[in-house]
Amino acid sequence: MALVLHASSTNKNAIKALITAEYSGIKIELAKGFEMGVSNKTPAFLKMNPIGKVPVLETPDGPIFESNAIARYVARLKADNPLYGSSLIDYGHIEQWINFSANEIDANIGRWLYPRLGYGLYLPPAEEAGITALKRALEALNIHLASKTYLVGHEITLADIVMACNLSIGFKAIMTKSFTCQFPHVERYFWTLVNQPNFKKIFGDVKQAESIPPVASKKPAQPKEPAKPKPKEEAKKAVKPKEVAEEEEEEAPKPKPKNPLDLLPPSKMILDDWKRLYSNTKTNFREVAIKGRFWDMYDPEGYSLWFCEYKYNDENKVSFVTLNKVSGFLQRMDLARKYAFGKMLVIGSEGPFKVKGLWLFRGTEIPQFIIDECYDMELYDWTKVDINDEAHKERVNQMIEDAEPFEGEPLLDAKCFK
Repeated sequence: MALVLHASSTNKNAIKALITAEYSGIKIELAKGFEMGVSNKTPAFLKMNPIGKVPVLETPDGPIFESNAIARYVARLKADNPLYGSSLIDYGHIEQWINFSANEIDANIGRWLYPRLGYGLYLPPAEEAGITALKRALEALNIHLASKTYLVGHEITLADIVMACNLSIGFKAIMTKSFTCQFPHVERYFWTLVNQPNFKKIFGDVKQAESIPPVASKKPAQPKEPAKPKPKEEAKKAVKPKEVAEEEEEEAPKPKPKNPLDLLPPSKMILDDWKRLYSNTKTNFREVAIKGRFWDMYDPEGYSLWFCEYKYNDENKVSFVTLNKVSGFLQRMDLARKYAFGKMLVIGSEGPFKVKGLWLFRGTEIPQFIIDECYDMELYDWTKVDINDEAHKERVNQMIEDAEPFEGEPLLDAKCFK
């Protein structure tokens, strides 16, 4: 009986066994017509793996599940396989890196990627914890690879196969160049491996993700109304047009309630005029847009200005995580676009970075619907700008202008909500 692998050819856990087989001279066949979500729910499959996970390797002596166990089994089919090193200490180090790859690399890539794809609840703090743990693991791996081509010894081992497969989902799906460039030895290592002939035969061409996937939005399925039974032909009665109109008449849709901000007295400040001026002023910004127009346009009776500062700046140790945090906040503020203008500054040359902002809101207080709908609001301390305080006004000018240095520190980035 040939070895039969039940999984799709693109499953990175199945690829571990397939690459191991290439290096070991072992023939493995993929189960014909395997369809994830269908084939692995059949009684025959569940008999091999009761929880229905893939891959499963069917052998003459019985099935094996768990991808690392399958890869180890395939490697052991060849006596004195160099994939397991040439000494007992090599064997120990290979097992060490296989476990590291599973527990520190694969698990934390999953914590970052899968909730964004809708496989689990997306929680920004949990994502940040996963990214931080992944960065720590990649940092350790990067240090180890600084003077090494492979994880153990001078040849490819099973540890490299498992590590490359676990890294592949990250490189292909979420770890962009701006993220992986922090770990140059890991980059060199990964691209070296996936371009080896036995890897390339199974992987094909690997392309790095160009962007981080957005968070999947799941809308609850609308329950279908039960089909109404059709009246029998013989039971039909002739009805007058007036009766048809009465029966078919539906209740007119209720008008959508107005936003309370739309009910405020008219303001002399036209927010779109300010946004247009901000966007179109390319030079001499402070003189033209701020001193020349903003304070003339600003209406303290119809609008209010607010400073904000992130409450947990000591946690902002990773630049791209901090930038993503701010970008996510601005995305979730989209509901306020008609009523707000904002500037968010990420401050500092190295972590922990400070996140501070300036917001212009319609009304004299922060609109309640924004507080209710955008959970990020509670992550910031808010201070109303006193326009009679020249220091406050100058700080407003600097934040609108992206003045650098800001409060004695360089700007990592400045983002505008308009």
